[in-house]
Amino acid sequence: MLHTRTTPAERRRALRARLATGRLLPMPGALNPLSARLIQDTGFEAAYLSGAVLAADLGLPDIGLTTSTEIAARAQQTTRATDLPVLIDADTGFGEPLNAARTVQLMEDAGLAGLHLEDQVAPKRCGHLDGKSVVPKEQMAYRIRAAVAARRDPDFLLMARTDARAVEGLAAAIDRAKAYVDAGADAIFPEALADEAEFEAFRAAVDVPLLANMTEFGKSPLLDARTLTDLGYDIALYPVTLLRLAMGAVEEGLRTLAAEGTQESLLSRMQTRSRLYELLDYERYTAFDAAVFDCTRPPGT
Repeated sequence: MLHTRTTPAERRRALRARLATGRLLPMPGALNPLSARLIQDTGFEAAYLSGAVLAADLGLPDIGLTTSTEIAARAQQTTRATDLPVLIDADTGFGEPLNAARTVQLMEDAGLAGLHLEDQVAPKRCGHLDGKSVVPKEQMAYRIRAAVAARRDPDFLLMARTDARAVEGLAAAIDRAKAYVDAGADAIFPEALADEAEFEAFRAAVDVPLLANMTEFGKSPLLDARTLTDLGYDIALYPVTLLRLAMGAVEEGLRTLAAEGTQESLLSRMQTRSRLYELLDYERYTAFDAAVFDCTRPPGT
């Protein structure tokens, strides 16, 4: 049946063990619980929940309008549907260091394997837009220390994201990353690096696992898995790819339906009913229901 068969603790240990192998971990962003299951079904070993995708799903721009409880609720729905470890975008922690501490515990309770906090001011902006501002390095270190102190499961991954490259330059971003590791961050997410040389410089300077954000239409080049492996990166993130694919197909389908008055020409591009039912584990739900409904009670009960 369509629910996870692993515990949050097992998934957190699995993510840490996978990162310890030194092999690149591709991490697609889920757009809903069913797509998280599909990420698992197609052989990926981890999934991601993007703040931009979660905001877009609510019809909102990625400018800090969502709340920690909204994000945690969506996360819980997703972690119920997959056995994979799931990493989530927790923006700035949704407030002051105390809010970041509560956010960590909300995300632990939601069954996630880890989160990342960023050093933008609140309200934040998409990491690949101009006009970002970052908090002082010391203030972000407070956020991280609060998150570390609030964490109850030591295997829950706390990643720090720095947006300083676009604001203060590469050297400052590297300096911040080192300070965040000193504050207790387990891994680093350097946002919006400009070219392959900058990815290489970050890897040379920082010792903990590094995430490369391969978002489309952004400021960073779309480096392939072999290049990222050669550069020594640990996670290749594809945060909004599935949403963009899905929404592109939906928009095209609506235009076709409006123009042709039928969906007939779209059928070859659709997921079939049988494939959807297979993904949903429909047969097992039906068998489970039949077994419960048809069971005979022992005499005297």
